[in-house]
Amino acid sequence: MNAPHRVDPVDVHAVAKPAEALFRSTFGGTADGVWAAPGRVNLIGEHVDYAGGLVLPFALPYMTVVAVRVREDGILHAVSTHTDESWRGSLADVAPGHPAGWAAYVAGVVWALHRSGHVSAGIGFDVAVHSTVPVGSGLSSSAALECAFALAVADLAGLPTDAAGRQPLVAASIRAENEIAGASTGGMDQSVAMFARPGHALLLDCRDGATRHVPLDFESAGARLVVIDTNAPHRLVDGQYGNRRATIEKACADLGVTTLRDVVDADAAVAALSSPAAARTRHVLTEIRRVTEVARLLDRGRIADVGDALTRSHASLRDDYEVSSVELDAAVDAALEAGAWGARMTGGGFGGSAIALVPADRVDAVVEGVVHRAASASLPTPQFLSAEPSGSAHRL
Repeated sequence: MNAPHRVDPVDVHAVAKPAEALFRSTFGGTADGVWAAPGRVNLIGEHVDYAGGLVLPFALPYMTVVAVRVREDGILHAVSTHTDESWRGSLADVAPGHPAGWAAYVAGVVWALHRSGHVSAGIGFDVAVHSTVPVGSGLSSSAALECAFALAVADLAGLPTDAAGRQPLVAASIRAENEIAGASTGGMDQSVAMFARPGHALLLDCRDGATRHVPLDFESAGARLVVIDTNAPHRLVDGQYGNRRATIEKACADLGVTTLRDVVDADAAVAALSSPAAARTRHVLTEIRRVTEVARLLDRGRIADVGDALTRSHASLRDDYEVSSVELDAAVDAALEAGAWGARMTGGGFGGSAIALVPADRVDAVVEGVVHRAASASLPTPQFLSAEPSGSAHRL
């Protein structure tokens, strides 16, 4: 896409240049290496990762890049092209809530790798960051940063970075987000950043960690997946996300199951709970079924038929889970009215992004319809991103 309101992906080597330039101007000399990790969009399977559910994300062609050099004094010094707020401190002092802000996602990775015995206590790093993953859009900019840096640390510390070696890096990135940054997210974002494959979605079983790559070729089906960044703030840290997660955990305790995947009779489970836990649980159980439905359709190459499940997912997130927003509902409704096969919010909700599965010849109409709807409702002007299934974190 290349038109007003559309943000085209940039070649990863071009994304690396600002990070390398910032590294030289801040630290002097050159970095020991440069690493990149992708943002992601979740095709379907929202708010089920922390319930042991199934999710179906894929990596986007928008990257976060880190230029990194090892220090021997246990100090982390992190800078970014996107803010004047840098952080310099001892990794020995990293703890829940410290550092605050974006540096938590970097410092937390080293903290977690040290806690798990993968890196020594005395190691430190100089880090410069640049990214084309929109921040606050629900496209997992935090996990892209965590995973790019985790892979850098692993390489520089001589740790394995094959598929098996990436599992502890995923775990460390999740701990960084949960325990240091204080965001109660599941592990979907980090898993797809580390294990994505071009031309595929990643079917992830969040109960046992099993993965399967599912073919996802929009072009051959005459389709496009349009990512609609509503430019509404993605509000995950105001307690709403944690509230939903706590509700699901209590529902599991009330039902006597470890995760909602263990529920045998969905209707009976929902009937046994009071409001709002009943509605929240209904969303999780029906969403897991929708993921299975979509994966089967993709295995058969029936991409157009996925649209109905996407739209049903949005209705469930809006009505049962109550995590949508005025901006997201407007984008979804406008896309459907303009000819999309299906559309839904994606990510944690409360702002952020939506996706629309669109016939290739209706992309312009959908873009125009969504922009017009936002303008007529005095909402922020959306931006539109390409959604070509891309590869995982790697060293440049």
